[in-house]
Amino acid sequence: MAPTNNLFLCSTIFLSIFIFFSSPASAILPKVKVPSIVANFCNADSIGSRRFCLKVLSTPEAATVKNSTQLGVLIMKLGAASGKSTLNVYDKMVAKPCPTETLKALNSCVEAYKYAVLSFGMVSSELVEDPMTANYDVSILAPIIEGCEKGLTEANIQTPRLHLGNLVMQYYIAMGREITSILQREKSDDY
Repeated sequence: MAPTNNLFLCSTIFLSIFIFFSSPASAILPKVKVPSIVANFCNADSIGSRRFCLKVLSTPEAATVKNSTQLGVLIMKLGAASGKSTLNVYDKMVAKPCPTETLKALNSCVEAYKYAVLSFGMVSSELVEDPMTANYDVSILAPIIEGCEKGLTEANIQTPRLHLGNLVMQYYIAMGREITSILQREKSDDY
């Protein structure tokens, strides 16, 4: 590997790790005992990253969660906040002069994140009444964010923060799908 490529790769990895660990989700928080509902949830096979799940749900707010609905509302709130944070990065990049292909990919991602933030907000209100619709609303976000990531790759946009934001959003989508599936099962058990 050429020295400049090696330097670029190392700096990209360092920047990605730095951004991830300096994000709001990873801020230094007081040590909180994770409730069993959270621990069990994060151990589900469908969770994208158990480590990420436990990290973002190891907060004082998560420690007060008593049931799946409360956990779902918290996950949707965190997913929306993460989406807003990444959307802000996209908005700043769109505001700068760039080639047409780059602008097209970035605008596509802006729309994807606007939709994701809106969807996470809507799902919170659907969790109790209609977990099946909530599950669908979260699930359809996965291909939308994948399309954003694909557009970045095709436009050769190598901004680690954007790629990391897309990965984190996929983790929240996986968590959202899992919690809405749990709520669907709980609702069907009630009948």
